[in-house]
Amino acid sequence: MTLVTLDPRASAPIGAHVRRVLAGLRRIPVGPTIAALVVVFYIVAAIAPSLLQTHGAFKIDLAAMLQPPSATHWLGTDQTGRDLYSRIVAGAGQSLSLGLAATALSLGVALAFGITAGLVGGVVDLSIARFLDVLFSFPTLFLALLFLAVFGTSITTQIVAVGLGTAPGYARMIRGQVLAVKGAGYVEAARALGHRPLRIAVNHIVPNALRPLVVMMTLGVGQSIVWASGLAFLGLGVAPPSPEWGALLDAGRNYAIRAWWLEVMPGLAIVGFALAVTVLGRYLRDRLEGK
Repeated sequence: MTLVTLDPRASAPIGAHVRRVLAGLRRIPVGPTIAALVVVFYIVAAIAPSLLQTHGAFKIDLAAMLQPPSATHWLGTDQTGRDLYSRIVAGAGQSLSLGLAATALSLGVALAFGITAGLVGGVVDLSIARFLDVLFSFPTLFLALLFLAVFGTSITTQIVAVGLGTAPGYARMIRGQVLAVKGAGYVEAARALGHRPLRIAVNHIVPNALRPLVVMMTLGVGQSIVWASGLAFLGLGVAPPSPEWGALLDAGRNYAIRAWWLEVMPGLAIVGFALAVTVLGRYLRDRLEGK
C-alpha cells in the first residue's frame, strides 16, 4: 500500500486562493493605477497613433463638418470634417515630445544654476540666488511671451520659451536641496575623514540632492504641456494644420459657441494627461519618502 502525502497548500479550497488574490488587489492604490493606465494610453498614442485612430487625422470630409460626438465620430468633427478624436491621438506625439523637451531643458538649466549656487556658496550663491529671485518675480507666461516676441514663433522657440520660463522655480528647489544635504551628518563625517570636497560633492551631495528629480520630471512634463498649449491658444505655437493639442484649441476657438467639442475635447486631453502625471509624481514622491 502506497501512502500519498498531500501538500496542505494544494488541498486548500479555491475560495481561499481567490480571497488572497482579492486581498492583494485591494492593496494596489486605485488612483495611481488609473493614472498609470492613462499615461500608457497617451504613450501608445504618441508612439503608434495608428493603433488607436478610427479615421485619418488629416482626411477632409466637408459633408461631415462640425458634427457633434457620435458613434461614427467619437469626439465630433472640426470645421473641415476631420475626426477630432483621431487628431487628438495624432497630436499626442508632438505634444508629449514638446513637454519632454521643455522639461529636459528646464531641468538642465536649473541643475547648472542650483548645483553651482549650492556647492560654491559665498558671493556666487548670493548672486545666483538674487538673479533667480528676479526671474521668479515674473510670471512664467510673461517670460515665455517675452522670449517668443524676441525670437519669433516655432516649435523650437516654443520649447525654449517654456523651458526657460519654468527653470527658475526648479533652480531654487535644487539649490535648497543642495544646501540641505551639505549640512547633513554623513557629509560632515566625510569631511572629518579627510575626503576631498570634489569627492564629497560627487559621491554624497549631488546624488542625494537630486533624488527628488524623478518626481520633478513627472510633474514638469504635464506642466510644460499646459504652458505650451496656452501659448498655442494665444497663436504663438505650432501653426495649423498641426494636430498639436494647443493648436487644436487655437483652431477651434472661432467655433466655440457653435461647436463646443472643438474646445472641450482637446482641453480634456491636456487636463487628463497633466492630472495623470501629477498623481503618478506624488505617488512616487510618497514612495521615495517611505510613506
